[in-house]
Amino acid sequence: MTLLLAADAALPHSGSDARLVTAMLLGIAVIVALISWLKLHPFLALTVGSGVLAAVAGTPFDKLMTSFSTGFGATVTSVGLLIGLGAMLGKLLADSGGADIIADTVLARSGPRSMPWAMALIAAVLGLPLFFEIGVVLLVPIVVLVARRGNLPLMRVGIPALAGLSVLHGLIPPHPGPLVAVSALHANLGVTLALGLLVAVPTLVVAGPLFARVAERWVGPLVLPPTDEADDADRAAEAAERPRPSFGATLGTILLPVVLMLGKALVDITVDNPKATPQRILDFVGSPLIALLLAVLVAMVTLGRAAGFDRGRISATAAASLGPIAGIVFIVGAGGGFKQTLVDVGVGNVVSSWATHLHISALLLGWLIAVLIRLATGSATVATITAAGIVAPLATGMSTTHTSLLVLAIGAGSLFFSHVNDAGFWLVKEYFGMSVGQTLKSWSAMETVISVVSIALILPLSLLI
Repeated sequence: MTLLLAADAALPHSGSDARLVTAMLLGIAVIVALISWLKLHPFLALTVGSGVLAAVAGTPFDKLMTSFSTGFGATVTSVGLLIGLGAMLGKLLADSGGADIIADTVLARSGPRSMPWAMALIAAVLGLPLFFEIGVVLLVPIVVLVARRGNLPLMRVGIPALAGLSVLHGLIPPHPGPLVAVSALHANLGVTLALGLLVAVPTLVVAGPLFARVAERWVGPLVLPPTDEADDADRAAEAAERPRPSFGATLGTILLPVVLMLGKALVDITVDNPKATPQRILDFVGSPLIALLLAVLVAMVTLGRAAGFDRGRISATAAASLGPIAGIVFIVGAGGGFKQTLVDVGVGNVVSSWATHLHISALLLGWLIAVLIRLATGSATVATITAAGIVAPLATGMSTTHTSLLVLAIGAGSLFFSHVNDAGFWLVKEYFGMSVGQTLKSWSAMETVISVVSIALILPLSLLI
């Protein structure tokens, strides 16, 4: 609320509500055109779109620069550090063989009937610290191997794996989209994480193992990618000789930040004494930055040292994790600048007023806006950032739980119907060797199921808590 009042003071509204809405639509249209048609990098598209938005709204140039840079800096400060720590944890998990040991252990205890459920579980566990693209690269060889050895249709085990990664990517911090929405709406991250898991589990069940049977019929039989059995045997022998972390240590390391953040949220809700020593300790170790930092430091021992890495290798692994996420951090930062420009010119207040008069649920509105931007741009992160900026004023005065549910509603909308303008669409298509039509019937349909089931759970949940 203080931020909105300060913004109103700094940037007096110029023009009518219609002008502000026109400015918003033109700004979003420019972003869509630059990303989809001209293939401009989303960082540049969001920056240019912010300028168009402010210019049409009648904002002076110096005010525009202040709004964009403030939003960029605040978002990178709150989210960039967490993305970096999450990338380090994911890189240590992948390079140490921890991801392999999780997959091998779960698959060894699964039969043909339970294999789709096992793949969903593996993807969900590995999806906590891994970004979606990294998770796909790691899991696809496992999916193909399981399908070949078990003589199972590729879709029956592939869809649960993709669903597990996608649900976590859209709904659960510390993935970039949910983190940005938590920051933009000033939501409690621990509560968002707890509610996100509550929504994610049944969503994964429906969109993963259950929908896989439908996708299998729609897509038809797929030809498994060719493999060299001799090379596979050599790699397996090499992996067996190389030291790897234990299953318990790996799982404990992955879940450590989740447990710490959930513990903080639980204590904040149940204990009404901020000065109590246990609560102060949990408030510290359960804060997102400290929780992820502790997880990375622990992973250096439980994953890195257990895999035989020396200090130089561990340091190099951590350093190598940061390069690939530079683009993500800049996109998220530019999205924060666009969000702040939306707020400062008064667009959010207009949308809030319209939603009140039209009696539209804030959760449904956030979901619909995210759906539209997702369809237009193909980017779940851009959809989350933009939708959060538009509906941010609606979060003012909301309870802690309802603000977190608004974050989840936006995240759910950002996953709706991935199609040809989404890089993830082509990544899945190529890795699974599908045609465009088959990818639409499987991956795109699965993303839509995740989005619709999630909001169908979130809306009634908002009436109960």
